[in-house]
Parts: sequence; structure tokens; C-alpha cells
Amino acid sequence: MKVGARNLITDVAGLRVGHGQDAGLRSGCTVLVGERPFVAAVSVMGGAPGTRETDLLAPDKLVQEVDALVLSGGSAFGLDAGSGVADGLRAMGRGFAVGDQRVPIVPGAILFDLLNGGDKTWARNPYADLGRTALAAAGEEFALGTAGAGYGAMTGWWKGGLGSASLILDSGITVGALVAVNALGSVTTPDGHYWAAPWEREAEFGGLGISPLPAPTEAPLPRKRMGEATTIAIVATDAALTQAQAQRMATAAQDGMARAIVPSHTPLDGDLVFAAATGAKALGDPLVETFQIGHAAATCLARAIARGVWLARAMPGDLQPAFAAR
Repeated sequence: MKVGARNLITDVAGLRVGHGQDAGLRSGCTVLVGERPFVAAVSVMGGAPGTRETDLLAPDKLVQEVDALVLSGGSAFGLDAGSGVADGLRAMGRGFAVGDQRVPIVPGAILFDLLNGGDKTWARNPYADLGRTALAAAGEEFALGTAGAGYGAMTGWWKGGLGSASLILDSGITVGALVAVNALGSVTTPDGHYWAAPWEREAEFGGLGISPLPAPTEAPLPRKRMGEATTIAIVATDAALTQAQAQRMATAAQDGMARAIVPSHTPLDGDLVFAAATGAKALGDPLVETFQIGHAAATCLARAIARGVWLARAMPGDLQPAFAAR
């Protein structure tokens, strides 16, 4: 496997990503949108998720494809980012056809960043406008680190952020990941090496190598309270997957979260992974290639998590140090 040309989820052809963010609010959102509707699924393993329209992503539900996926800060308020994206898509004529109406299908998930020092005294929920901004900004290139849904993210120790990574399988199938890292756990070992180091490509998060220290054996204590943490992600491929196969890709990708964040999937996190499949490339060997896609998705997600923290930048008023500024 090799890294895609951009090392971004948009190496999956036909997908675009955009951000909406507000420096005073110290929060934002990120949208993944396709040139056309795409198959989507979800895997939820955290104990405190916040979601929009995820029930319809089950393989037995009527709608098999979506128009966009949204990751947002803002806790429950951030779910309104999906409404802004849906409004923008409807204005474009996009959406599920019901008679003469179009209903854009926009599942989403949120993370908690309400206590990060930003001004949250709004009179009107700002996230719908941020969603519209993100959709309008969607393109093949997008910022990482302190950007979009990761703009105000924090982790157990370092400042969080938004990350992405990609791989191209020997079969030519592309897999990518996009993640907003706001975890309860830590993405680095106590001596500052990334847990995801064994999967790093081309020094994409510093080339620091694997920690010479063993993993700590003491029982960790949470640095956040219930509902204050969550890592939300999307893994995508250009393979033609059924919704059930896409769900399996999302489930496999959760391994990448566990490789990169220690601990992960806690009762206090809302850890969640969406899957997206554009269907551009038919599977030659469904058994082997779905196996490989799942592994690549987990690998990309682990790398994307590390990149999100590695690229986070220090700003006045930060409550946590940025890794790069340590």
C-alpha cells in the first residue's frame, strides 16, 4: 500500500471536504460531501455519543445513500450544523426525492468543546451558519490541525485537532480517513511518542518513532467529565460496498482509534466512525478486498488521529499545550 497524492480523505475521488469555524466561538464543523450520493454506515463504540440521522444508516433501512456527513463541535448545539448543510444542499437541488420535494440526507455527529475558553454566549445557535459555510468551502484540499470540527478540540493532555490520511491498496482501491480528535485519552505516551507510531508513513507526524518505554500499567484517571470528550471520524473508499460492508469497514476502523488513543471507547467518550463508499470501483475479490479495506481504514484512522494533534497550532487563550509548541 502507498499513501495517496494528498494524504487526505479526498484522495477518494468524488469526495470533497469543507470547514466552517469561528475563532471567537473557538469551535467549528466539517462536512464531507460527494459529487453524488454515496453509501454510508456508522459504528458507535463510545458511551456518550451525540448524533443526527444515524438510525437510517442501518442496512435494513429504506435510505441506502446519503448526500453528506457532518462532524461538528458544539455538543448538542452542533447538531444544527447538519441543518445548515441540508439547507445548502436543498438549494442546490440535492436530496432524496419525495414527490416534488428534495430531502437531503445528512447524518452527523458532535463532540464537546463548550468549556475550551471560547465565547459560547450566543443569542442564536451559530452552527447552522457554520454548516452552510463548510459546504460552500468544500474542496479537494482542506486544512488540518486547528480547523473545522477540530478547531476547539482537546484531548487528555495535548490540544486536539482535525486529521486526515489515505492509502492506495495494491488493487488500486483508495481508502481515507477524516477525524476530529477530542479524546478523553492521550494520543502520546508519557515520553511524547505517538501511540500510532508503528503505522506512520513518511514522517507525517514527526517521525519520532516508537516509544522506548513500555506502556504504563497503572489505572488511568479521567481528565474530563461525562460528555466532555469524543473522537468522531469518517473512513471512506472508492470501492463498491453494500451498506453492510460499509458498516463492517467502520467497525474495523475502530481498531485504528484504539491504536492511536489510550484509553479509547470509554464510557465518557462518544467515539464514533462513519463509513462512506462512492462505489466507483467494483470489488475483484470481495472476501480479500473487504478484508484489506478494513485494515487500511484502521491504519488510516490511527495516522489521521496523530496528524490532527501533530498539526494543531497554539493560539492565545489555549487551555492545553499544542504538541508542536511543547
